[in-house]
Amino acid sequence: MATKKDYYEVLGVNKNANEAELKKAYRNLARKHHPDVDKSEGAEKTFKEINEAYQVLSDPQKKAAYDQYGHAAFEPGAGGFGGAGGPFGAGQQGGYRTYTWSSGQGQGGQDFDFGGFADPFDVFEAIFGERSPFGRQARLPRYVLKLDFMEAVKGVEKQLEINGKRQKVKIPAGVDTGTEVRFKDFIIITEVTAHFKFRRRGYDTIAEEEITFSQAALGIVKEVDTVDGPVKIRIPAGTQPGTQIRLRGKGIQHLSGRARGDHYAIIRIKIPSKLSRDQKRLLEELEEIS
Repeated sequence: MATKKDYYEVLGVNKNANEAELKKAYRNLARKHHPDVDKSEGAEKTFKEINEAYQVLSDPQKKAAYDQYGHAAFEPGAGGFGGAGGPFGAGQQGGYRTYTWSSGQGQGGQDFDFGGFADPFDVFEAIFGERSPFGRQARLPRYVLKLDFMEAVKGVEKQLEINGKRQKVKIPAGVDTGTEVRFKDFIIITEVTAHFKFRRRGYDTIAEEEITFSQAALGIVKEVDTVDGPVKIRIPAGTQPGTQIRLRGKGIQHLSGRARGDHYAIIRIKIPSKLSRDQKRLLEELEEIS
């Protein structure tokens, strides 16, 4: 079996790297070593190692298994991710979650289940560290497609020119930067731009909501934005800065099914930079009472 590089070493991060640091490292390396950009020998292998490392370290369950068992976590029967004695037991496809994407091309489209990898033979290589003995077709060309945040959340159809031909591609809801969507003759790698308000944490969305000191003290019903539109929430009296209010099921749809992430409203208290004479007097009275 070929010796596999440490995933943290591949991405150039330490074991305490957070989600944002992992994503930043992945983006920078993927752009640098993409086969369409890096023409040096071994660029394709490097690009694959980068994608494989990010696939594991960006998934909390896979990362936990890798931290405990190393690469053995993904070897069937070795007590790791795919072994009967591993943390997830047998019958779970070596720990890889299966995402189903539709090609959207002709005769109702075709579905491809590749366990989170764009190519079924990539799974074999990831698990066994070598190419499949059953052979494979020439590697499909890959194209990077930039999406805005809401297009990635909701899914979108795009008209693209590929190999001189105009083609319609359907991107499923829930993709993120680095997601690979396989079509008949090519693979789309999505790159998602940042949103001015929402941040993404897995399939959860996060947004800061600003209220005044008096609203925090007295409580308020406030309308907040989610990816599905505005929702009214009750902010209880005595809410402290940094409080997170969870809206179940108001996050992003999972690629693997109909499940949804949650939305978290993080409360921030707006402190006025200037006070009127009356405001200052009232606050001084409040301070005396307190």
